[in-house]
Amino acid sequence: MSIINPAVNTQANQAASPAEATANGKAEVGEEFNQFIKLLTAQVRNQDPLSPLDSTQFVEQLATFSNLEQQVKTNTSLDGIASMIGDLHGMLASEWLGKTVSVESSWVPYSGDAVDYEVDKPAAAEKAILTIHDGNGAEVWSKELDLAAGSYSWDGRTSSGAQPAQDTLFEFGIEMYDEAGNYLGTAAPRVITEVTDVGNENGTMRVGTTSRLSADMNSVRQVQ
Repeated sequence: MSIINPAVNTQANQAASPAEATANGKAEVGEEFNQFIKLLTAQVRNQDPLSPLDSTQFVEQLATFSNLEQQVKTNTSLDGIASMIGDLHGMLASEWLGKTVSVESSWVPYSGDAVDYEVDKPAAAEKAILTIHDGNGAEVWSKELDLAAGSYSWDGRTSSGAQPAQDTLFEFGIEMYDEAGNYLGTAAPRVITEVTDVGNENGTMRVGTTSRLSADMNSVRQVQ
């Protein structure tokens, strides 16, 4: 993921030089086109009447120069679009950096600090049970959640009392049930974390966070 630092807006500065170079290139192509017209006119004026030049070649050369001129114009437009995209990325980065957000993820890194999270519950849900498994699929913790609470936290506590090692991934699953006890499905938590960087990955804007989770910007939700 390419990182964007809005504090130093290099995109606009970097885009300026290619734009200037393109503008100069466009001028040079225009001069060459004018020179070609002058040479073509001179050839026509001085051609041998008994052996005139092939007009088809003139048409082909004119078409070639015309296509080249169109390509230069297209490149100039693309440079302008690229510059605008760079400016947009910088604006997005400055808007999101340092913000507290929630990122949905079943797999949650544990760094030694408490994992804070929210839950998107179905309207019919009346009961929710959190179950945490380690990387081997073994259950390490289970607890019923109070759905009236706005957010929750797991401090690394396990059923065995053993403290989990840092930099360990755990799988969170929250089973939902309605008032009659019918199973509604399992939801993933929305981990509450802070944005540390914003970048472009294969044309998609993504954010990195202090929890070491990354996600598409469209799936990130700011926490008030």
